[in-house]
Amino acid sequence: MSRSTQHNAPWPKGAVIYQIYPRSFLDSNGDGVGDLSGISQKLDYVASLGVDGVWLSPFFTSPMRDFGYDVSDYCDVDPVFGKMADFDALISKAHQLDLKIIIDQVYSHTSDQHPWFAESRRDLTNPKTDWYVWADPKPDGTPPNNWMSVFGGVAWEWDARRGQYYLHNFLTSQPDLNLHNPAVQDALLAVTRFWLDRGVDGFRLDALNFAMHDPQLRDNPSAKTGDRAPKRTFDFQEHRYNQSHTDIPEFLKRIRAVTDQYKNIFTVAEMVGANAHREMKAFTAGEAHLTTAYNFDFLYADKLTTKQVIRSLSAWSDVEGEAFPSWAFSNHDAPRCISRWAQDANQSQAAKLYLLLLLALRGNIFIYQGEELGLPQADVGFEDLQDPEAIANWPETLGRDGARTPIPWESAGKNGGFSRAKPWLPIDPGHLPLAVEKQELDAASVLSFARAAIALRRASPALRDGSLRFLDAPDGVLAFVREGGGEKLVCVFNLSAKDQALPSSLTGDGSPWLATGLPDNTGPGAAPAHSGFVVRRLG
Repeated sequence: MSRSTQHNAPWPKGAVIYQIYPRSFLDSNGDGVGDLSGISQKLDYVASLGVDGVWLSPFFTSPMRDFGYDVSDYCDVDPVFGKMADFDALISKAHQLDLKIIIDQVYSHTSDQHPWFAESRRDLTNPKTDWYVWADPKPDGTPPNNWMSVFGGVAWEWDARRGQYYLHNFLTSQPDLNLHNPAVQDALLAVTRFWLDRGVDGFRLDALNFAMHDPQLRDNPSAKTGDRAPKRTFDFQEHRYNQSHTDIPEFLKRIRAVTDQYKNIFTVAEMVGANAHREMKAFTAGEAHLTTAYNFDFLYADKLTTKQVIRSLSAWSDVEGEAFPSWAFSNHDAPRCISRWAQDANQSQAAKLYLLLLLALRGNIFIYQGEELGLPQADVGFEDLQDPEAIANWPETLGRDGARTPIPWESAGKNGGFSRAKPWLPIDPGHLPLAVEKQELDAASVLSFARAAIALRRASPALRDGSLRFLDAPDGVLAFVREGGGEKLVCVFNLSAKDQALPSSLTGDGSPWLATGLPDNTGPGAAPAHSGFVVRRLG
């Protein structure tokens, strides 16, 4: 399929999107850091998985204090990842392979090295004086309110040039943009057009509910923390005023007006916080906002339970004007799900179970690089940490580095086949037996199962965009019906660590289309621990 034909093809409802963290995918030039050319070299592998598209984490010019989420130039490629020509080549190859490309956009903040911030901090009268969130100190010189940063400490930094504080919801080197200013919105929409003109098929919008603040700068109330004190100062507060402003959906309408000038553009919001479901719906309502959104229901969950899945999925239905949600079990910001949910289980078996469940959910699906290999969270020693959050909170939080280590392409190759040089993060020796080249030769591998599960979803109208109805099931067993396109499927997952007998109502009408963890030559009359199956139901 040609690039132009593919680019104009509609995104399928229920798309499966593969997230690539560029620093850790493949290093093509031997500097220890993954790059755009390395991604291009491995796009055939990505296409072989059967996914519909790829989400690229940031590759823009950046001082890399937060590894690209601190942007100093929205419209250029950081030299560590290559050149703009490398990005253009990646887009071209992806479209030839019938893969769509979405890229991160960070609209809530920039790097303090961005030219906009350099001008804004210069004085109180420059043309960009109110492009960021500035505020005078209290009479005693302390910050203007009690807001706390996600990465620790107060969310305000004193700037002697202006004699004011600036807001940073994340690192001090990530000043918050003032999106209440129409000129700032205009500048960001110009960035949107720049990348659309280069051929991208959509955007993942980072930290979107941090994009606007309360202009009155009111103090946040204290959060109800229970018996255990939070590990982060950020979690001592209810974030009523430093995020989730009611004007954010109006800005999203402006984004939608731009993307509607192009064909079939996909937009997904990242939502985090106590009100994520409500904000997901507000940010995606009707035809005037974003395409979809995902939250951290599963990404931050210490355990996977039937109650949690039912609660999260039940928040969404087919009501008029409601968007299709998106779901992820792992990504670059959270410890890998295998290590959170299956510590005492056969991890290969658990990986297959979680992949089958994820791909059976109603919504768009995000698979994080290495999830198709069943990679657990890597063990990264303190001396090798790169993540500023992990370093600041050591050892109380796992941090993000363990989910960001390089992909093992070869079990015996130097640095797992990722790079000729020392990788920016070490490869966990425990990942090498799970390398791509080794799993490619094993029909029983997690990788082979991932391909089969994605193929089942692509072939099934019920799994793609059908309805979902939960069924009664024994404790620890999750069961639901997916129905659509003249097809009805029963999906059953034993999330517990013990074998379960299943009633006939959950066994469908024949052999499973796809199963994991069931004994050979048996039907789904019983569910061993950490097993699952999808079976056709007639009538």
